[in-house]
Amino acid sequence: MYKPLPIGVEFFEKIRSNDYYYVDKTLFIKELIDKKGEVNLFTRPRRFGKTLTLDMLRCFFEEGRDPSLFEGLKIMEAGEKYTSQMNRYPVIKLTLKSAKQNSFRNAFLRLREEIIGEFSRHLYLAESDKLNEEMKSVFMDLYRGLSKWREKEDLLTAEEEEKEIEKESGKYAASLKTLSECLKAHHHKNVIILIDEYDVPLESSYYGGFYDRMAGFIRSLFESALKTNDCLEFAVITGCLRISKESIFTGLNNLKINSIMTPNFGEYFGFTDDEVKTMLDHYELSDKYEEVRRWYNGYIFGEKNVYNPWSSIMYISDHTGANRDYFPKSYWANTSSNSVVKDLIERADSVTKSEIENLIAGGSIEIPVHEDITYDEIYEKQDNLWNFMFFTGYLKAVASRYDAENDITYATLVIPNREARYIYSQKIINWFDQEIVKKTDRNPMFEAMRSGDAAGFEKEVNKLLRASISYMDSYENFYHGFMAGILIGSDDFSIKSNRESGDGRSDIQVIPVDPFERAFVIELKTVKPAKGESVTMEMMDSVADEALRQIEDMNYMDALKDTGFSIVGRYGISFFRKRCRVHYVEGYPGEG
Repeated sequence: MYKPLPIGVEFFEKIRSNDYYYVDKTLFIKELIDKKGEVNLFTRPRRFGKTLTLDMLRCFFEEGRDPSLFEGLKIMEAGEKYTSQMNRYPVIKLTLKSAKQNSFRNAFLRLREEIIGEFSRHLYLAESDKLNEEMKSVFMDLYRGLSKWREKEDLLTAEEEEKEIEKESGKYAASLKTLSECLKAHHHKNVIILIDEYDVPLESSYYGGFYDRMAGFIRSLFESALKTNDCLEFAVITGCLRISKESIFTGLNNLKINSIMTPNFGEYFGFTDDEVKTMLDHYELSDKYEEVRRWYNGYIFGEKNVYNPWSSIMYISDHTGANRDYFPKSYWANTSSNSVVKDLIERADSVTKSEIENLIAGGSIEIPVHEDITYDEIYEKQDNLWNFMFFTGYLKAVASRYDAENDITYATLVIPNREARYIYSQKIINWFDQEIVKKTDRNPMFEAMRSGDAAGFEKEVNKLLRASISYMDSYENFYHGFMAGILIGSDDFSIKSNRESGDGRSDIQVIPVDPFERAFVIELKTVKPAKGESVTMEMMDSVADEALRQIEDMNYMDALKDTGFSIVGRYGISFFRKRCRVHYVEGYPGEG
């Protein structure tokens, strides 16, 4: 009844041959030809279709490919100017994503495997009568690099291995140019080069401590393949971040950069609103449109508003058929590296904390845009980290302005949708639990709570509140999670949240291991001033008393009494932003 969804399928031929659902992005080919860029860099967040797009280009342009793969697609209606380019060129396609390794040695070896794999795909060149013997010899030397390495790898000392890798990296830095020359000699046509995830080895090398060495190798690879290569027809490179020309693309005057701020090509990475509606119709999920829009829409590339394609497909997969009422999830959180959000939170000073809280509450921040930062510059200043989050999809620009006097573009940024907002809140929870709560001596807080010392309990809770980053618009569920989190960890009692008791559900019950110790019921309330009204201590006291009355009126203590606890305390706590007020009453109501 429904077409299968291409979950994890990144090969265009497989999608078309197996009749997977395909969102037609083939007019990307038309725009690419029209714009006539020689070296085209496209930067988009992870999981936004870059790999599939490059494979589509290979299937369209590469000589010997099946032209029927494009039957019925938009590019076939674009005219002879474009269809005449089909299956006309030799193509080199390389992905650098396997170089996400913890050392230069491991990263280079994986890159070399990828390069040799592309040599293997064109192994017919070794038998070509159009290549001279010298070209064949160089080709075969590069092709046999992996097997030759394996023959001597176990015999090398650490020092010898390092020298060998240095020699090999120099040799393979020029390998794409060599392969281009061999392909042109055989086909008598210039070569198209497609490079996917070019910045993955740069990101991992920065975190691994070998950025300069990896940047040097990538720079040499690109210079030979893209700058000094007379055999190049054109190239397309994809990645998440635009690395500065001075760092990687040295001297590449033919480089055409297409970032998320560039007005062209906006609709080809991600799904448009009409494409999502059509897909939901096909899977009989049209009534889920608003939910999908809230969770996965909101990315602005150039002048186009698009959905996260990976998350949209995963949502439809999870909701098709009997599971149509399944809750939405943050699929992107499980596929992208979210370390940048963790880094942002861990490095946050009071100003940055305030900015994060404002973003999560639906507000915005304004930053100067730096499109050409490098990975080793990300942590030099806070603006660079915000820029990194912007270009990798964790924030979107809703407005921009240009300061002509200082030649600076400023962007107003917001969190794009509920899925991205979920990543922030979950990272904040984890960061607060692991970096703040677990490293804080909470014994004074536990002791104050156990002894009914409301002032001491309040003092310790306020310390942790000031260190936290609030989210969820400061509603009671934030403070509920906050309190439950900071109370967990004592061997003397357990914490129960939202347990049925009396005529409702109490916020928190503190159950001691020793049945002769005090048990506690804790009720939490936020202070909600009227517009323009200032919050006073008297107002916070009043709300804390209201929380105590709710415990009594709703008989929240009944469950503890039925369990056999003879000593019970009641805490009413009021919250306003980074401040709380704690009131305490001991004993069951009516016992004096």
